[in-house]
Amino acid sequence: MGNDTSHFRMTKLRRTANAVIGGFIKYGASPSDMQLLTTRGRKSGFLRTTPVSLVENEQGRFLVAPYGEVDWVLNIRKDGYATLRHGGWIELISVVEVDPERAAPVLREYLQHPRVAIVGPYFKAAPDSPLEWFADEAHTHPVFEIVRSTTVRI
Repeated sequence: MGNDTSHFRMTKLRRTANAVIGGFIKYGASPSDMQLLTTRGRKSGFLRTTPVSLVENEQGRFLVAPYGEVDWVLNIRKDGYATLRHGGWIELISVVEVDPERAAPVLREYLQHPRVAIVGPYFKAAPDSPLEWFADEAHTHPVFEIVRSTTVRI
């Protein structure tokens, strides 16, 4: 497998970048795979929003956690639902976490995208690695399938 991976840290710069990116997504000035994910805090109950990038293919629609078990992952695991926003649309979603075999091709597709420049250092596998490598590290990059959704215009 590849080299050591970076460890994710939420820094002031990342918070600022997320806020800027979030503004673009909120007003629809971003690619459609970029969404604002809102979850309910598992301890506080407050709503928490973060930009995410979806994988959508013939197998379904998926949320990928490139940085591991960050807060939104823990929150969505607790509730099983969240909202996605892009422009003037909000989508209410229900999700289920997928097993490593189902996650592997999604993780590989996630890296076969320009976003690899940002998230690539957090993966041991490279975009062209065998699926087994992605299955081996799926436990460090949770993948959730969107199983139900309702979209509303705001």
